[in-house]
Amino acid sequence: MLRIGAKLCRAARIGGSVFVSPKSSQLPPPRFFSVNNNNVNTSSFKTNPVALQMINYALSLARTQKSDESYAQAQLVLEQCHSAQLDESAKGLVLLAMSTLFSERGNFGEAIEKLQKIQDLGLSSLAVKVAASEALAGLYLESHQDDASSATADICLQLLETIRLEIGGGGSEFLEARAKALKGLVELVRGNIESALSFFEGAQGDKGCFGNVALSYGEFLHCKRDFQMVRELYQKAMHDVSESKDFTDSQSLSACNMNLEETLLGATCALGQLEAHLGNFDDAEEILTAALKKAEECFGNYHPKVGIILTCIALMYRHKAAMERSSSLLIQEGLYRRAIEVLKAPPLEIEGVEAKLSRRDILALARGGYAETLIVQQNRKAEGEKLKQWAEKAWTNRRLSLAEALEPSESSTKVVVIDTRISRVL
Repeated sequence: MLRIGAKLCRAARIGGSVFVSPKSSQLPPPRFFSVNNNNVNTSSFKTNPVALQMINYALSLARTQKSDESYAQAQLVLEQCHSAQLDESAKGLVLLAMSTLFSERGNFGEAIEKLQKIQDLGLSSLAVKVAASEALAGLYLESHQDDASSATADICLQLLETIRLEIGGGGSEFLEARAKALKGLVELVRGNIESALSFFEGAQGDKGCFGNVALSYGEFLHCKRDFQMVRELYQKAMHDVSESKDFTDSQSLSACNMNLEETLLGATCALGQLEAHLGNFDDAEEILTAALKKAEECFGNYHPKVGIILTCIALMYRHKAAMERSSSLLIQEGLYRRAIEVLKAPPLEIEGVEAKLSRRDILALARGGYAETLIVQQNRKAEGEKLKQWAEKAWTNRRLSLAEALEPSESSTKVVVIDTRISRVL
């Protein structure tokens, strides 16, 4: 397979044609992109079409086999592609792809390094820079580096504002919408609801309400229990990304935990949570089961994203039991145990905060919910109390307590929403 990559690499250097084997001919057809070099405000970009083919080939190679070897081979293809590029926008595209593959394997350090290199490039394409900023902030959020994510979002907003003031508008409205939604998501994670509102105002009618913008805005309204438009926004996000292909136009360009696959998964899971909060448990179960299947297909059965969705399903059953005054303890217990296993929870002797875990709030939800299923069993009450104590110490969410997250009431203005993109409780 690497021979195919070598042929593509040689073609990328000379900009010529290449013989493609039947296997690689299954890759999406490359497209040309144009850029007006006299207007840095343009959101379009250009690159060698063979470079796009190499990127798609590398992503397919890595994701089809899902092994350490396949990911290493894919990175080698991308490194060859990067060295062959003369245009900095094309180099940026390759770095986005490299960062995405590192992110999928949980290697956030390498992914962040590639994204930071994009920030140092003198790119003519704003779309690449905005996608890199979005991905960088997303990884910082997943790593619980909230200050760094906020600073990244601020820099992105300042860049777009400077260009708007110096050159004027013209084609970057949807990039501005993405930058604002990114900052709104950061503020939402930090529990600053009023601040988040200022960045989401007008998002519904904005033509840039696409993909991640629609999803983040929907999550904001969801957290406020303002359910009127939430379903529509989640469904829009799902439709937008299912109709798009990454790296094929500036509007859908994305990377790492903010890429199209992650956005589709996040919107599906969020919609399932919404249906549960509305009491539509049959719909919620169907949607969350679809999200679980998609996560397993994309990442494998033991990826943390699978554990996150299992936690969402367990919480749905918990909410259903409370609403219907029924019992599903055995189902909940099995789901929580599986989620805790997949999330690779540390021993109870290691406190969640001290362990500086990513996904620690979700682990706290899983262990806290599991604890509640044990406490009602007399012979397992002590075990449940120990789990509950760990979960309460690990919980760091600023907007609501662990008890509020596990026991939502109809009169409460707060509801827990899990964002699978950044593995955080909003």
